Amino acid sequence: MKSSSNYFSSLLFLCFLLFVSVNSFEELNNAKRSNFPDGFLFGAATSAYQIEGAFLEDGKGLSNWDVFSHTNGRIKNGDNGDIADDHYHRFQEDVELMHSIGLNSYRFSISWSRVLPRGGFGKVNFAGVMFYDKLIDSLLLKGITPFVTLNHHDHPQELEEKYGGWLNPIMQEEFLYFVQICFESFGDRVKYWTTINEPNMFAEMAYVRGVYPPARCTPPFGNCSAGNSDTEPLVAMHNMLLAHAKAAKLYREHFQPTYGGLVGIVVHSFMYKPLMNNAYDRDAAYRAFVFTAAWVFDPLVHGDYPPEMRKYLLDTLPSFTSDERKLIKDSIDFMGINHYGTLYAKDCIYSTCVCSNSSCIAGGDHPIHGYLITLAEKDGVSIGEPTGMSRFFVVPKGMEEIVDYMKKRYHNKPMFVTENGYSSLNPTTTQADELQHDIKRVEFHKSYLASLAKAIRKGADVRGYFIWSLMDNFEWTDGYELKFGLYYVDRATLDRVPKLSAKWYRDFLTNCSLNGEETGKAISLKYAQAADHLSDK
Repeated sequence: MKSSSNYFSSLLFLCFLLFVSVNSFEELNNAKRSNFPDGFLFGAATSAYQIEGAFLEDGKGLSNWDVFSHTNGRIKNGDNGDIADDHYHRFQEDVELMHSIGLNSYRFSISWSRVLPRGGFGKVNFAGVMFYDKLIDSLLLKGITPFVTLNHHDHPQELEEKYGGWLNPIMQEEFLYFVQICFESFGDRVKYWTTINEPNMFAEMAYVRGVYPPARCTPPFGNCSAGNSDTEPLVAMHNMLLAHAKAAKLYREHFQPTYGGLVGIVVHSFMYKPLMNNAYDRDAAYRAFVFTAAWVFDPLVHGDYPPEMRKYLLDTLPSFTSDERKLIKDSIDFMGINHYGTLYAKDCIYSTCVCSNSSCIAGGDHPIHGYLITLAEKDGVSIGEPTGMSRFFVVPKGMEEIVDYMKKRYHNKPMFVTENGYSSLNPTTTQADELQHDIKRVEFHKSYLASLAKAIRKGADVRGYFIWSLMDNFEWTDGYELKFGLYYVDRATLDRVPKLSAKWYRDFLTNCSLNGEETGKAISLKYAQAADHLSDK
């Protein structure tokens, strides 16, 4: 009898474990809007150069990207942003798209060269100001909260030619002049401001690898006509951080008391895991975070660069004066996190590092990268499912982990996931194929939102989530090949066509998302039928 009782007890326990496992799987893949706090911002994101077009209309001046994209060999297929998605002329249509999905927020950037065509060398372009005025008013009319980025990789070309761009401290004052115009023009309606998008990524791409303007670098990171990959990114970052701090001080002293908005900054941040389970690679994974996200956030929260950076970079890392430390410390009201995936980190101090695939970046023997390499493969196996980007792999748990890390390191300062997105694995597909295969994007966002919800349940103060991107657009050096959008953009007609993910996001935001008990086959069927319906319109 005792044996029979033990058998049934064991059986019940196994059933319980199975129940927990099934529900845990459903929880991982089936987040609902109700899992998020009241007032949570659900939006989509874009940037000015990537969607606006109208590159010389209505008084706009040339930007660094206008010039760079017209340089032979810089952009895939010779693409450029001259027309982009023609958002400048179609913004009202695009606002209607946002409203139809049910977005309650929209993250976009303001073109510096549209508002100040020559920077401080010229006058304000009021036609440019009026464009953003109309965009902001159109958003508010539809109940969509503007979430504004002041600088998203682009600035007037004249500032590059006369000052050398972000390598010159004068850019701090140029930026301050620009943001003051924006605060004065739009501050009564815009309550969320981010000063600079991904200064860590811009410093890396423009001054380490030299693949963004002004294309400055040295081997082994790249072959440029000028630059110094070991020092110039540090100088550029230093100026961007001080520019941010001055802008934040201006806003807090002259605009926040009246309008009550918030000001922050956005970083690009992978989650990093040790390649091997040993002390060296665990330390490398920690350093990888320090030399990317903490490079930005530590000064703006704690008042100085991370001590680990000083340890390896020594005097090549610029120093803040006493007054500058006071200026930058606690100069953000929130943190913006652009998160797309997880990578392995391998130590290069105590072992030799060789990059053997496209997910690895050379230079692990240089202090600028913290004497480590990051890569996506271990023993020939990828860390997650690949996407259209060589270093972006699907690892949903990384969202929970990176948010949890930020929560602990920065005392749970308010956070927004300002970008999270999936690039199509086969970017050359036709319009119909884009719609049919968009199920991967749906699965991506469902799993990452579920992971984010778990971090929030554990106490993380996350207040918004923005999908990159509202529509397919100019993806920097990849041109129009990569597609992240909820809407497909026909390059011939510029018509916007909703993908499966647009339908899914609408369902999610109206709490009509699929129930967890439906199988993957049913999910595919439902959204395949939706694609047929959309393509018939």
